[in-house]
Amino acid sequence: MKKCQYLEQFRSIMAKMATQQLTQTPPTPCQSFDYDIAIVGGGLVGATLASALKDSGLNIVLIEAQPPSIAVERRQAYALSITSGRIFQEIGIWHKLLPQIATYRHIYLADAEHPGIVEFYPKDLGREDLGYVGKHRPILTSLYEFLADCSHITWLCPAQVVNIDYQPSAAKITVNIGGENCQIQTRLVVAADGARSQIRTAAGIGTKGWKYWQSCITAIIKTEKPHHNTAFERFWPSGPMGILPLSENRCQIVWTAPHPEAKALQELDEQEFIKLLEYRTGGLLGHLELEGDRLIFPVQLMQSDRYISPRLALVGDAAHCCHPVGGQGLNLGIRDAAALAQVLAKAHQAGEDVGAKTVLKRYENWRKKENLVILGFTDFLNRIFSNNWLPLVAIRRLGLFILRRIPAVKIYALQLMTGLRGRLPQLAQR
Repeated sequence: MKKCQYLEQFRSIMAKMATQQLTQTPPTPCQSFDYDIAIVGGGLVGATLASALKDSGLNIVLIEAQPPSIAVERRQAYALSITSGRIFQEIGIWHKLLPQIATYRHIYLADAEHPGIVEFYPKDLGREDLGYVGKHRPILTSLYEFLADCSHITWLCPAQVVNIDYQPSAAKITVNIGGENCQIQTRLVVAADGARSQIRTAAGIGTKGWKYWQSCITAIIKTEKPHHNTAFERFWPSGPMGILPLSENRCQIVWTAPHPEAKALQELDEQEFIKLLEYRTGGLLGHLELEGDRLIFPVQLMQSDRYISPRLALVGDAAHCCHPVGGQGLNLGIRDAAALAQVLAKAHQAGEDVGAKTVLKRYENWRKKENLVILGFTDFLNRIFSNNWLPLVAIRRLGLFILRRIPAVKIYALQLMTGLRGRLPQLAQR
């Protein structure tokens, strides 16, 4: 089966999505193909990597287990850093995505009900904004629509990876499509299949980290008062609470609490939940209304022992996971994708084997250390604020005082939160 047939099938699915006719067209079994890169996982990070390789000259196959109509339907919103916005702009989707997301221009940081509030403004960075908040569907749909017009990218969806045989010069992937197996030979496999990555596990790559004593409740609320494009982060002894502004006077709530408390919050009567939420927000947003369900997920920190193996690279949650405080998780994955795309494109232009360990080591040396800094930073924030031990209370409030009073420290912290520290991919520098 030719690549263009898969592209036509994908365009058909996207057209049905646009008209809300979410039907699935079974794919036709394929023959054996050869590719330079096989990306396993067509979520936000995998799709970003494929899109970032648009001008690389590399032939890419994107393998995703879910049909696009299902993959885009996650009811979640994400904080997007300034760096992520730049990457999407250089890829070529920002002009379509920006009208569908919210921009925040003010960050409000507080320790429970303590009056020592820290506020960040665009002028602290010499910019007009501090970041963005977008729902899952418009971000992933924009990436999918972009990929549908990339002739060098083949889309296999829905498809399941059955086995990968890593050989010195290639990786042979057995893929199940429509109940039949086919083999794909590629120079590099990229695992973008999430925190429970089967590709990482099958390759024998271990992980280090821990599960926190907390779970995270997420929900979308409608506010009585305007949020004024403000992102709120308020730390409570039970865990941090983030409030991210969305369009039409809506916000995404990211509420972290110990497992039993989080479960109780999910099951709490809606009016009681709203009453407690209004107290936690200090009345700054007025009366609140809950839209949709309250979702819950456990929180963990994880760092893979290696980001690479012969003919394999890990990106996004397959490589690392962090505490949701500060909204860093997805942004780390987007930077992984941009960095790996840069390394692979340069290697290909130099005539190097993109699956060679010497090439992949450049990516690992770049991203593993930088991600570890953010993992440590989010872990530190959560642990120092999620308690009532008086010495730590004194230390953290001294820290907030320093942030308020010393501009250099405030700017450094803001640059770290917005993704402007460290080595930036070329896509984020333009």
